[in-house]
Amino acid sequence: MGKPKFSRKKYETPSHPWQEDRIKEENELVKKYGLKNKREIWKAQTRLKKYRSQARELLAKIDTGESQSKKESDQLLMHLNRLNILPLKSTLDDVLALDTESILSRRLQTLTYLKGLASTPTQARQLISHGHISIGEKRTTVPGYIVTKDEEGEISYMPDSPLNDTMHPARPKSDYKSVPPVKKEEKPKEEVKEKPAEKQDEKPEKQDETKKEEPKDEEKLEPETEKSTEEKTEDKPDEVTKEPEEKKEAEPTEEKSPEPKKIEEKLEEKKEEPEKEKFEEKKEEGK
Repeated sequence: MGKPKFSRKKYETPSHPWQEDRIKEENELVKKYGLKNKREIWKAQTRLKKYRSQARELLAKIDTGESQSKKESDQLLMHLNRLNILPLKSTLDDVLALDTESILSRRLQTLTYLKGLASTPTQARQLISHGHISIGEKRTTVPGYIVTKDEEGEISYMPDSPLNDTMHPARPKSDYKSVPPVKKEEKPKEEVKEKPAEKQDEKPEKQDETKKEEPKDEEKLEPETEKSTEEKTEDKPDEVTKEPEEKKEAEPTEEKSPEPKKIEEKLEEKKEEPEKEKFEEKKEEGK
């Protein structure tokens, strides 16, 4: 029997301590539900193991047609329905399909977080252990307490807890959104409704203005095209006039070309003059 101070172990440890897949799953559950250690997971697993072993035995007895087995199966299903683990009209096969998360989700710690009384699962554990959470009028300081379907709606802060103040810094941030008054929310709504109406009235005016401006642009384009054609025609005669000027400039070059010829003739004449003089001197000497 043992001493009452040292109670018996209420959970079963895994068969092998080092299993990679199991360790990863347990670490994920600890983070998800904000558990203190893996011992709480093992407690949920042993509870689930008891439910499943009981369901297997009852399934084997129901085939024999015993009335007691049917009565026990109904009691098991009603117990799980009371804890809100299974819905009504469920069978023993549904019991065998349960997971450890179906039991961890019924803990007081997870429900306080889901109800919005804490911002994180770890904070929910802290509030419960410090005595700020109550079920009905009863203070509960056990985060692993399995909450029933009837007690789920009675979870709240203790009446003497300072967390009842909406401006307390430890309360979750979602409460601050519901605090501001309604008047401030109504004003922007009215302005938003008026603004789109004004914009709708302004849009057709702008469209009309654009329509009116369109012919002006066309009118402006027409004279520009005419001017451009006129400018092109005016540019062409300039080109024509430039051609004769170039020819005129080329002609005097041809006329100036004979000047070097005259110079050559003069040089030849100068060469011929001393030859004539020599010829005349020879004639005189011969005489």
